[in-house]
Amino acid sequence: YKTQVFVYHEGDYYRTRLTHSLEVAQIARSISRVLGLNEDLAEALALAHDLGHTCFGHAGEDALHACMAEYGGFDHNDQALRIVTNLERRYADFDGLNLTWETLEGLVKHNGPALPVKPGKTLGLTTGAFNREFDLELSTFASAEAQVAALADDIAYNNHDLDDGLRAKFLTFDQLRELPLAGDALRAVEARRPGLDSGRLIHEMTRSMIDSMVRDLLAESQRRIALLKPETVKDIRHADQPVIAFSDELLGYDKVLRQFLRTNIYRHYKVNRMTNHARRVVKDLFEMFVNEPECLPDDWRAPPGDVEGQARMAADYIAGMTDRYALREHHRLFDLYSPSL
Repeated sequence: YKTQVFVYHEGDYYRTRLTHSLEVAQIARSISRVLGLNEDLAEALALAHDLGHTCFGHAGEDALHACMAEYGGFDHNDQALRIVTNLERRYADFDGLNLTWETLEGLVKHNGPALPVKPGKTLGLTTGAFNREFDLELSTFASAEAQVAALADDIAYNNHDLDDGLRAKFLTFDQLRELPLAGDALRAVEARRPGLDSGRLIHEMTRSMIDSMVRDLLAESQRRIALLKPETVKDIRHADQPVIAFSDELLGYDKVLRQFLRTNIYRHYKVNRMTNHARRVVKDLFEMFVNEPECLPDDWRAPPGDVEGQARMAADYIAGMTDRYALREHHRLFDLYSPSL
């Protein structure tokens, strides 16, 4: 019940963060197997890469970041590390989960080196504090497995957002015919099996696109590995570029596809309406939990007078909510006639 693109009540069969992460893990494991990498590490990173996302996807994250602006901000990648090193409390001897250094490093650096910080960004509070105690080598690349997980994420959401957009009637097949990758895949399927119903056509098109992107990634990655000739993982981390990558040609196609998705799905008026509603829900909940912490369970209250601590706890509490729970909580707290307080 956490948004990928469509809020849960729009339909039961659109991607959620969970189903998206499972698909990323499947792709990452397949790529890692071909390249002879550690499949378990790649799968763990793929499954964990979106743990820090809030309710309502990026709309919820943007709203929570704005609410937390004077307390260090909010970033879903930093929150993922916070969850697995602090918020999960299962063991008697320590907070967090019992994860390896390589898993934590990959979680933080799967999108590339975290230092130096990119313009307009800051190093997350959790990442900075954790790195001072357990050096994650933030200025280097992550392992090849983490790089695989990051690009498996790109492959999954590009293709499956197209899939969901077609089934939601945000897109038409005619629009896709002019696109690179999608247009080629669509024409090839129609030529091979004319007259397919739309459901089968969507599936055949997207699986063909995934296959093309995976094959390109494998070819380019094998080329880069052959040039680098790495003997240790350190050689991967200190290379002057990622060893797992798409070809320049496919990167150009991917850029066109991302812009198409942004224009036709992510900025669709129905998605914009949801986005605006989501921001209001998150803002209302945050202000309530900071200003009236007695509305929160005891475990989610900071000591009296610790406004910054209470803001962080409120952010943690809201970030953990599903779309469904956030909407119900908002209804309980702000609808004066709600019977379910």
